Amino acid sequence: MDETFGTLIRQARKDKGYSQRDLAKLLGVDFTYLSKLENDRADYAPKEDVIRSLAQHLDLNEEELIVLAGRIPQEYEAFLKQNYKEMPALLRRMWENPEFAQKVFQAVSEEE
Repeated sequence: MDETFGTLIRQARKDKGYSQRDLAKLLGVDFTYLSKLENDRADYAPKEDVIRSLAQHLDLNEEELIVLAGRIPQEYEAFLKQNYKEMPALLRRMWENPEFAQKVFQAVSEEE
């Protein structure tokens, strides 16, 4: 089973020993909303500031958490808007050609 935004934050919260109420208070959100996030049942993706706060309090990677939540990190938005016409073709090529996708991912991993 693939890890979701909700399963990741739920496990990280438990690993840190926070109750939902404790973590919700730190985030400045209602615990029922946090419960919906953890169960992947929220009506909309959380705002980026909530995601960044989750990452900070749970020691998670911000960018990965933002993407898992279904958002695009703000710092990438300008680039995507400039290249919006090419993005579907790139994603399609990666989808249709797993070897090409693996080369792209490998190049990214080598740079980090």
